[in-house]
Amino acid sequence: MGIGFLKPPEATQGGPGSPGIIPAMPRRYDHVDLRVRSLDEVHEFYTSLLPALGFRHKVDVKGWLQFEAVESGGATEFFGVTESARHVPNECRIAFWAESTNEVDRLVEIAVRAGARNVEGPGYDEDPGYYAVFFEDPNGNRLEICHREAGAK
Repeated sequence: MGIGFLKPPEATQGGPGSPGIIPAMPRRYDHVDLRVRSLDEVHEFYTSLLPALGFRHKVDVKGWLQFEAVESGGATEFFGVTESARHVPNECRIAFWAESTNEVDRLVEIAVRAGARNVEGPGYDEDPGYYAVFFEDPNGNRLEICHREAGAK
């Protein structure tokens, strides 16, 4: 089953100015705001990985390591990393999409060279057509890079 969108009551009921259909959003998120115990420990990792993932524009913000994805219309999504000395990694995972299985393979090589830990894969996981690699940043935050072939869940 595909991704569903919650509709406001007036949209589902055909209320004022609404034909009952909500247009697709041009972006799915604005930013990721990730905490780490030590910016020094993860600096090389994210400085290598984020540009390879498409976050190519480094932004200087005091206390942050931040990269933006920049399109022709200007900045879009961004990924920011900041220090929180008491941060404890948990079971949350951030998954990045890749355009192909070859791209997953290329990106995991970059992640490993940059200091990724506990690497699992890459390979087909869960369902046929879902190719992924799972790993942690140097502070233990869980990450994934995946590619879904047409029809994969």
